[in-house]
Amino acid sequence: MQRFSVAEHAPAKINLALHVVGRRDDGYHLLESLVVFTAFGDRIVVSPAEEDSFVVRGHFAAHVPLDDGNLVLRARDALRAAFPEQSAGPVAIELEKHLPAASGIGGGSSDAAATLRALDRFWNLGAGEARLQALGLPLGADLPMCVAARPLIAAGIGEHTQMLDAFPPLHIVLVNPGVAVGTPDVFRALTQRDNPPLPPFDTADALQDWLHRTRNDLEQPARSVAAEIGETLDALKDHGAGFARMSGSGATCFGLFTDAAAAEAAAAGIAEAWPYWFVAATQTLHKDRD
Repeated sequence: MQRFSVAEHAPAKINLALHVVGRRDDGYHLLESLVVFTAFGDRIVVSPAEEDSFVVRGHFAAHVPLDDGNLVLRARDALRAAFPEQSAGPVAIELEKHLPAASGIGGGSSDAAATLRALDRFWNLGAGEARLQALGLPLGADLPMCVAARPLIAAGIGEHTQMLDAFPPLHIVLVNPGVAVGTPDVFRALTQRDNPPLPPFDTADALQDWLHRTRNDLEQPARSVAAEIGETLDALKDHGAGFARMSGSGATCFGLFTDAAAAEAAAAGIAEAWPYWFVAATQTLHKDRD
């Protein structure tokens, strides 16, 4: 049995741009998205145990289900099924939950992906990123990109990923107005499902110029579900964001800032004005997830 605990960061997933470009016959939407991950996020810790257990701590722990429907436990079971002889030992899994639920920043998917990475190390499986991505896909379309947890372009339903190793670092503020937005509700409100794809992207391009030529096609339908999203975007712009947009299906929005000091000042100002909102200043992760 592994003697020591293994910890993995479960970063927030940010869709800098998200285009809905079609729909499959089975109902899944086809997307193209530029995705980054942040230093701020949840944390998974796997420890040796006499029997399996799962506990959740942190600010948003009360919003996390503890039954077998939780993606963390489903990820554990999927890895066990794929490696039955090497992963027989029981484990204690602890989730430190700092990301709000149903907020468009991939919290549940990132937690599950971190669980796959942590257990791969804990059980000494040597599965590798590609195998973990394949095991994660049946659990959710965001799992493959969350396993990678570095700048990438995702396509299809999320299973096709192109890594962007030379992507520039970003100083970012995340804001959620305290409303949970269900992804199915947003897609039901989406009226156009066959939109133009992302423009060609080169890491040498000026990022904000490129972003102004892109969209989040889910932003308008999400705003019809949660009008607070508009107020959130206004708050980011009023506090100096050079670019602001909603992430994923919402309601979390992000703003880009010139440096860490500007991001911290904006986050402090927004938190003071709206004390019940979730606000975090952070920066993006890169190839090594440092």
